[in-house]
Amino acid sequence: MSALRRSEWITLIAALAASALAGLLSLSRANAVLVFVVTAAALAVLASVVGLATQQLGERLGPGATGVLQSGLGNLPELFVSIFALRAGLVTVVQAALVGSILANSLLVLGLAFLIGGLKHGTQRFEAEAPRVISTLTLLAVAALAVPTLAHALHTPASAHTDALDIACAVVVLAVFVASVPYSLRGGPGAVSAPREAGDEGRRTAWPLWLAATVLAVAGVGAAFVSDWFVAALNPAIKVLHLSQAFTGLVVVAIAGNAVENVVGIQLAARNRPDYAVSVILNSSLQVALGLTPMLVLLSLVIGGAHLTLVLPGLLVAALGLAALLSATIVFDGESIWLEGAALIGIYGIIAASFWWG
Repeated sequence: MSALRRSEWITLIAALAASALAGLLSLSRANAVLVFVVTAAALAVLASVVGLATQQLGERLGPGATGVLQSGLGNLPELFVSIFALRAGLVTVVQAALVGSILANSLLVLGLAFLIGGLKHGTQRFEAEAPRVISTLTLLAVAALAVPTLAHALHTPASAHTDALDIACAVVVLAVFVASVPYSLRGGPGAVSAPREAGDEGRRTAWPLWLAATVLAVAGVGAAFVSDWFVAALNPAIKVLHLSQAFTGLVVVAIAGNAVENVVGIQLAARNRPDYAVSVILNSSLQVALGLTPMLVLLSLVIGGAHLTLVLPGLLVAALGLAALLSATIVFDGESIWLEGAALIGIYGIIAASFWWG
């Protein structure tokens, strides 16, 4: 256990304490809003623990494997929340949360990174190749996921076969995700990981394999339990707070599930590491669009409860397309300024406000 640094100890203890408190409050039927807030915080810390353990496992195999593991395991808390929400029949929350994850990363977090990095360091320049590939793949995945909504809205013959079309789109997008794995293993954009701090190499010790695997397994089980408590408190809390399901999923659930990744991306920009910041932030959107969303569509057919459909409200599809298009356009030139960041944050705020009423 001496391989753990002080910050890692603090993260593990915080995750344990937050999960235990969430369990006690949930089992004692405490105030729904309090349970909702505590379980959301516990999910965020557990996501950080999953990220730590995943990186430790991946570093034994190289940066490419780290990227693949992060893509496959980094969204465990979001996956569990979505599964329990679907079993509870909260399809609108899940749809909005998935779209909200992409919006939060592509607009809010990217905007904050550009704003803070630009104000602190002026114009920041980054290698544009990896962000271009990530943005292009995200844009293609979003286009594929939008087809069922378009088919339904345009009353095409396919609109009578929504479930079959959802499955077809999910399978194709997942196939693209699987095809991207060899590219990531060779050091493509999925291999991007945050650099270590200067001088950290001499202080950092790799975790033993058994420790990394144990922490990942325990964090995964903890995320499953906390996700169940979070979803159980979701409906009562939003009624008390007078929030719509769409706004709750789009803003609250989406940000809670990605809180730690969001902070990391912003910190990297503040430290004048824009290459890593942009790739980390955009990779989060790619993982949701290319991996998590189609996987949930297929899982919803076998886990019981409501089926997740890709026929989304029109405004969600429009917001999704705008986010993917804007992020692809804004990274194309390989540089950023604080004003671009402020504009991205403003657009996110307008979109979020449009869902306040549902």
